[in-house]
Amino acid sequence: MEKSPESEDKTVLIDGRQYRFTDQLTVLQALSKAGYKISHFPEEGRVYAPCRTGGCWSCTVLVDGALKPSCVTPLKDGMEIITDRKVIEAMPPLRQIAAVKAHPVGGVGTPHTLRKKYQLASGKPYYTEVGAFTQGCILRCPTCQNWPYTYSSRGTPLTPERAAEIIDSKAREFNLKRIAFTGGESTINRRWLVEVLKNLKTLNPDGINLHVDTNGALLTPDYIEQLIAAGMTDIGVDLKASRLETYQKVTGIKHPAFSRRLFEQSWAGVEYLLKNCAGRIFVGLGIVYNRSLVPLEEVKEIAGRIIELNPSVQVCLLDYRPEFRQRDIIQPSTGEMLDIWKTLKKMGLECVLCQTTAGYYGP
Repeated sequence: MEKSPESEDKTVLIDGRQYRFTDQLTVLQALSKAGYKISHFPEEGRVYAPCRTGGCWSCTVLVDGALKPSCVTPLKDGMEIITDRKVIEAMPPLRQIAAVKAHPVGGVGTPHTLRKKYQLASGKPYYTEVGAFTQGCILRCPTCQNWPYTYSSRGTPLTPERAAEIIDSKAREFNLKRIAFTGGESTINRRWLVEVLKNLKTLNPDGINLHVDTNGALLTPDYIEQLIAAGMTDIGVDLKASRLETYQKVTGIKHPAFSRRLFEQSWAGVEYLLKNCAGRIFVGLGIVYNRSLVPLEEVKEIAGRIIELNPSVQVCLLDYRPEFRQRDIIQPSTGEMLDIWKTLKKMGLECVLCQTTAGYYGP
């Protein structure tokens, strides 16, 4: 039987050195087999590959002179691959956006004073901000609420300059001065996000609100400060859990050391935001609730930790619905969510919003 083209020997050049492979591989897998360290975290390996589904373009390498996401690019015979960051970063970063659209409500980091029920005014819908839905995520939440965007690798990657032009055009179309980056996970391609914020700020010299929604897993003090310097004015962080075992259940990350680091970084990032940034930018926090994922007692634990840090911060209680790979859970009823909302307010949280099937309530 003849070998398929995929299984034939492939001789490739990686950073000037010749390698031969026989398996059907992606470029990222070939780099790993060649001994290159691949990391989920920036600056900790030769190749930074957080999402590994093709959308975020953080794992970009040069393949035959063109930038390619190594995690989904098939290895082919004769390829020349360059991983040198200096060479790659001499070119503009790239990332894919699944959608850019006006949003009537906003996200966790949208100030509650701007949230209005979807309404008609002069025959036109009211919108709060333009959302840019980035592709790719470091987490693997089985009940991902935005999975068609998160795991998509289709589309044309955009430079920060081109992305800013497209997003700004949509904001101008709806006469909005608020733009939100969500996903997926907006923070995983750091260089791209920082540059697109800078470009949007330049396009709006009279001022604009730039909002980043994130799971917080990659937030570090230096990254937060870099985002603020680039123009970020609002940030929303979804807190998935107060216990590591629950975090693993909600995020789908089972590796003990990996999940612990993501979990601890998300809380450390929130602590830094509330202690050091709450007068410079708007900070909002999300608390996930579904009795099959995060029980009420743990929601109260999360609220207690927030109260210790800053009881006046805006908190949004999020009702997780059956979605993606976890369709067996039941979405909380409006009454159930309102009962928890009242509980959190009695605990001492001063500004609590409540997401329900009937709309938003609070604060």
